[in-house]
Amino acid sequence: MGLQPGERIDQLYAEGIQIIQSREVFSFSLDAVLLANFPKIPKRGKIVDLCAGNGAVGLFIAKKTAATIEMVELQPRLAEMAQRSVALNQLEDQITVYNLDLKDSLSKIPADSTDLLLCNPPYFKNLPTNDKNPNPHLAIARHEIHADLHDVLRVSAKMLKMNGRFAMVHRPDRFLEIMQLMPQYRLAPKRVQFVYPKANKDANILLVEGIKDGKTDGFKVAPPLITYGADGEYTPEIKEMLYGRH
Repeated sequence: MGLQPGERIDQLYAEGIQIIQSREVFSFSLDAVLLANFPKIPKRGKIVDLCAGNGAVGLFIAKKTAATIEMVELQPRLAEMAQRSVALNQLEDQITVYNLDLKDSLSKIPADSTDLLLCNPPYFKNLPTNDKNPNPHLAIARHEIHADLHDVLRVSAKMLKMNGRFAMVHRPDRFLEIMQLMPQYRLAPKRVQFVYPKANKDANILLVEGIKDGKTDGFKVAPPLITYGADGEYTPEIKEMLYGRH
C-alpha cells in the first residue's frame, strides 16, 4: 500500500479501521466520527456516503453492517486516497468509490435505491466576502464552491428509497435553513443533536436525521453531546466512539 509524500496512516481504534490521511489534502475530523455514530446503521441494503472526502464515514460504518457502501467524492486526489484506504482494510467487496461531482452521482447510483444516505458537506457558503483557505483541496471541502445545501438535499432525496433515511453533519448556525429546506426536498426532519466543545460553550456541530416522505410528527432533539470535559480530555461518550469500550 504505497503512500504519497505527506501521507500517513491513522487508525480509528473503535472499529479497527486504518485510513490514509494527508494534512496537505484532507484529514478527517471528529465530525466524520460523530456522523458515523449518529444514525442507526441498516444491517443490509445500500448505504451512500456523499461528499466522502478520504472515505472516513463509509469506512467507519463498514464493520457495523453487511450493506454495500458507495462513496461519492468530487476531488480525484481524495477519491484515490479513499480507494487505497478501502484496499488497505480489504473492504473492496463491500465499498465502491466514485470520483464524481455529487450533482452527477445519479449516473452511477440509481434513484430510489438507497436505504441510508450520509453526508458531511461543505459547511460555508461560497460568498465573495468569505475568507477561503488558499489550499484548493481544503477550500473545496469547506466551502460550497461545487455544491450547496440545495444540491446535497436534492440529490439525497432522489437517491433514497421511500422511507429511506438521511443523516448529515453541519453547523448549528445553518440549523434553521436546513429545517426549512429539507421538507422542500421531501425529507422530513426527524432528529437533531447539538454537539458542544465544552459544557459552558455554544454548540459547534449539528447532526440532523430525516426520512424521505416521512410524517412531520415525532421530531426529537437528542441529548446534548459534549466533546471535552473540564479536564480537557475527551468525554466518555466521545472516547467510546474513537477508541471503543474498555
